Amino acid sequence: MTKYNNMHIAIAGNIGVGKTTLCKMLAKHYKWSPLFEAVDNNPYLDNFYEDMQRWSFNLQVFFLNSRFRQVQDIIKSKKTIIQDRTIYEDAYIFAPNLQAMGLMTQRDYDNYLDLFQLMESFVSAPDLLIYLRSDVPSLVNRIQNRGRDYEEGIRIDYLKRLNERYEAFFANYQHNHLIIQANEIDFQNNKSDLGKIIEKIDSSLSGLFKK
Repeated sequence: MTKYNNMHIAIAGNIGVGKTTLCKMLAKHYKWSPLFEAVDNNPYLDNFYEDMQRWSFNLQVFFLNSRFRQVQDIIKSKKTIIQDRTIYEDAYIFAPNLQAMGLMTQRDYDNYLDLFQLMESFVSAPDLLIYLRSDVPSLVNRIQNRGRDYEEGIRIDYLKRLNERYEAFFANYQHNHLIIQANEIDFQNNKSDLGKIIEKIDSSLSGLFKK
């Protein structure tokens, strides 16, 4: 379980797909160090879901800053880190989606993009990026079941557009990655399903050492 040393593994996916759960389970299995998305200490999240247009820029800058700090910690660490969501998702999926929906002004989006492009020069792609793919009904069901008050106002069209951007992103993603059909398996409650994911991860990471 410790043969994958000093690596950066990350999990990508839409809201409610199970990234944090899988991150915890893989960290436990491989004895990796997890880095989670800043949700509980995020001062903008409640406001954002109440008024997306007003708070979109603030929220995205907070996430960008938080994720960049995580990347710097990963670079300095000698451990294998598994990260819950990546800086790329903020810049290539969430921010442009908000701008396209009219929920972030072009001026704010351009400002945000300039900041990201500066940060990107200090960032490398993860050794392995795991994409948890799910349809919107499954996402909605999971969001409702976990019962976070601030997520009650999430719009269906918002989730749908995010899914479309995730698909476009991974269609062009050139680095090492895995796509897991999250609505076809139950890795949280079924050890066999978790085992299938672990087998795919082992295969992908073993392939890196052969290159």
